[in-house]
Amino acid sequence: MNDIARTGIPLKAAERVSLSRPTNELPLAIPGSGPARLVFWLQWILANSLQVLVLVSLAVQQVGYLPPQYRMMIVATLLISIPLCTLFRVYSTQNGYLAGLGRILLAWLSLVSMLIFVAFITKTSDQFSRQLVVQWMMLAGGLQVAAFVPLHYLFKRLDRELRSARSSLIIGAGELAFDLAIKVRYERREQMLGMVALDDEPDFEVEVTQPYFPVIGRVSQLRSVLAENDVSRVYIALPAKETEQIEGLYVDLLDANVDVVWIPDFANLKLLNHSIQDLGGMPAIHLNESPLTSYPGGAFLKSLMDRSLALLGIAVLGPLLLAVAIAVKWSSPGPVLFRQQRHGWNGNIIEVLKFRSMRMHDDSEVKQATKEDPRVTSVGRFIRRTSIDELPQLFNVLKGDMSLVGPRPHAVAHNNYYSDKIIAYMARHRVKPGITGLAQISGYRGETETIDKMAKRVELDLDYISHWSLRLDLKILLKTPISLFSKNIY
Repeated sequence: MNDIARTGIPLKAAERVSLSRPTNELPLAIPGSGPARLVFWLQWILANSLQVLVLVSLAVQQVGYLPPQYRMMIVATLLISIPLCTLFRVYSTQNGYLAGLGRILLAWLSLVSMLIFVAFITKTSDQFSRQLVVQWMMLAGGLQVAAFVPLHYLFKRLDRELRSARSSLIIGAGELAFDLAIKVRYERREQMLGMVALDDEPDFEVEVTQPYFPVIGRVSQLRSVLAENDVSRVYIALPAKETEQIEGLYVDLLDANVDVVWIPDFANLKLLNHSIQDLGGMPAIHLNESPLTSYPGGAFLKSLMDRSLALLGIAVLGPLLLAVAIAVKWSSPGPVLFRQQRHGWNGNIIEVLKFRSMRMHDDSEVKQATKEDPRVTSVGRFIRRTSIDELPQLFNVLKGDMSLVGPRPHAVAHNNYYSDKIIAYMARHRVKPGITGLAQISGYRGETETIDKMAKRVELDLDYISHWSLRLDLKILLKTPISLFSKNIY
């Protein structure tokens, strides 16, 4: 907020930026797609040249030549690194230096882990020198980190200069155009000359942008505005109802020697993992897409991490699980585990496991636990308060029904109740449900006695789906123990 204020934007504008919903924003990917790809491939070639050079040097130094198994290792490394670098956005000029270094290390560790996993399942690990591989991991990773800072500086500077040399204006003077102007000027660092209003746009709607992004003309004067201001790019930011006018503007600007970018107005839509792609020469705007289908490599890594950590958790927490099982059995008659049908990935019914924390009762009507709920046993109150009752769900993760991180699964009856009361409620099931999630570490645990509380939990779940990454999963896992001190757990 302070950084924006220093640029001269009024407080009202700064507030509008901070309150803009990231799930409803379409990234300005089309204008920068060419340079972005060039930056990616240049840095990828340089980084992989370093790691290949290190491996070849170590192999030649040790045995005098490059053995076949190391040649295959080079091929596998190059093939695996492309989707990993894309997934972690390693070479994006939008990264800060620390974030970029973190992404490089995460991608490198993931690549090494996958190579080790492939060697293990193919039973070829004995063909490689452990000393050579460890040296390669350390040296190649270190060189990539060392090379990142100067390369990132050069590419960011080049990107800034290219953007600052570009003069832009926006057709439209409404709220969408105003928000776009802020992003183009202060995020993309382009020269924003101003706005061109529609001919029939009332003056009072136009004046709200002055003098920060002045209205320099109307659509009927567009040709003269372009000629007088040496414009190189025009953004069309008009409501969807102006489709006919948008088409006319596009045709009119075909021979105007300017780049034309259309920013669709999706402000009122719940977008999930949205993206823009080329589909056989036709622009395809993905409004609602599951990360598990759009990033299959990421889904594989998430599943691998989930099951590995779940197996480790079961092994380490085995004595605690046994002790809790005995305590639950002793606390009241009934089974140790409570099994409940809930909606899982893609709405499929799964059976979620928990340590039983309540006395046996008629559960034909599903009712959320409340504070001082008489159904909860003394042992149950403790394991619910500490979330130990959720630990059997590690077996759900190991089975593949759940993930460590994701939207919490709700009872089927709750889903039937809320599905027609909260917009996009069932979209929570586009990913596997989790033992913990973004909503839980944000304070939305326990009872959701009002529609508003459940709506906020759903909003956070959808934010998680839209911004999913392995880094976000790890961040949520690390914050989960702290969230257990919430007062809303009972």
